[in-house]
Amino acid sequence: MVVATSKWPPQLTESQLDSLSLLATTYALAHGLLYLPPGSQSSSTIPTSAIHAPITLFPTPIPRRLFEQAQKVQSIYNNLYARVALDDAFLDKVMGAVEGVGRVDDFVGRLWAGWKKHPMVQSLHLGLFRSDYLLHEDQSGASTFKQVEFNTISSSFGPLSSQTAKMHRYLLASTGYYGSDPVLNTSNMPVNNTLSGLVEGLVFSHRAYGNESARILFVVQDGERNIFDQRWLEYELLEKHSIRVLRKTLTILGKAATLERDNALYVYSDSDEQPFEISTVYYRAGYTPDDYPTESHYETRFLLNSSRAIQCPSIPLQLAGGKKVQEVLSRPGVLEDFLLNELRGPERFNFQDVEQLRASWMDMWSLDLNGDQGVDDARSQHQNLVLKPQREGGGNNIYKESIPTFLDGLKESEREAWIAMKLIQPPQNIYNWLIRAGGGTTGRVKTDIVSEVGIFGYALFGKDRPIVEEEAGWLVRTKGRESDEGGVAVGFSVLDSIILVD
Repeated sequence: MVVATSKWPPQLTESQLDSLSLLATTYALAHGLLYLPPGSQSSSTIPTSAIHAPITLFPTPIPRRLFEQAQKVQSIYNNLYARVALDDAFLDKVMGAVEGVGRVDDFVGRLWAGWKKHPMVQSLHLGLFRSDYLLHEDQSGASTFKQVEFNTISSSFGPLSSQTAKMHRYLLASTGYYGSDPVLNTSNMPVNNTLSGLVEGLVFSHRAYGNESARILFVVQDGERNIFDQRWLEYELLEKHSIRVLRKTLTILGKAATLERDNALYVYSDSDEQPFEISTVYYRAGYTPDDYPTESHYETRFLLNSSRAIQCPSIPLQLAGGKKVQEVLSRPGVLEDFLLNELRGPERFNFQDVEQLRASWMDMWSLDLNGDQGVDDARSQHQNLVLKPQREGGGNNIYKESIPTFLDGLKESEREAWIAMKLIQPPQNIYNWLIRAGGGTTGRVKTDIVSEVGIFGYALFGKDRPIVEEEAGWLVRTKGRESDEGGVAVGFSVLDSIILVD
């Protein structure tokens, strides 16, 4: 990289850092780069305060070539996961409760069984995706992007990532970062239009449904603190496209949702006597067993999924995002079948497309590989591995020294639900200032960082029809190197943006 990592971020005086911190946090508070404070219950009470989201003071250096390449391959990923979601037989075998992971993972098995018991009547699916990458430095010092995971449900922080990029541009415009480094100029700071990109996908889905007076339903978690990231989508839909949104938890939807003629989904709002027809169901909940505390919560999800409203994601598309699917796709011949088989769809791909995706993957395998081999390999290589279950949202993985003890307690019948992945090795000695709310200047910490770049995309698709898809923006989440996990919402990471370097 052009920027010497040992010199990033540029050296500033304590007074300059204080000034930048004040400008950054007040910009965040003034521009909706916000969280609700801990203990807030957004679904049931009127908020009386907010805090700024955790942020970096400087954008983080990312090689221009790798960033642009990740943007280009997002279209291939959009098509790939659309094809996976449409292959019922593949999902049955890999994720199902009869043959696949669902036999040993109760959550996955219950989703799969509910999908089978309550078939979908809507042929269209909407995906708002995010493909996450870390920089990987090999022994020669060369850097490449390696994929951490591909998200098909609740791919969050798109709108707030847009605001974070604008905040860093504002700091540059207002202070020039005190002339601290020539790389800090607008030509190296890519515009982040994730908010409009994700909304475009929702609008395509709404229009495809065919009822302009219908509304889009946001399914949200009880006590959601990341409400502003979601509200930005709601405001953009209303102000730019005249599409209204209803926000409901699965708990409330158990009483407020109903199927009427032709399986149309109707939902009662809090203040109207008549229910509203729903064009699209957008899930910002439903990706963890904690979202289904009772059987009725599962039944509500199955009711929504079996309606005529377009699901984002449908249960099969949610299952397609499983870690097990990622591992199976990496096996010889599987990716080739999905991308090169002309029977999969009218879009055409070639061996170069296949190789681009394969080059972005670390070695991975299932713990049930060849009897005991998967576990034995994981035990012997544990210092360079992460074990992943079929979960989203951060905080679920097992790393390095914790692996042998975990394997000692893992039942043989549960191995299929876990994959082992070689650890990505990010470049060292890249620093940044991380700022969290409530700490004043003591909340500003300089630390050796690891940054995860997410590329968003959307896809509207169904059987026997061309896919509508686009790359839809980007996200950077940065954490201290000492932290293995990477979720912003669960407190590990902060929001960041990009400074491109050659």
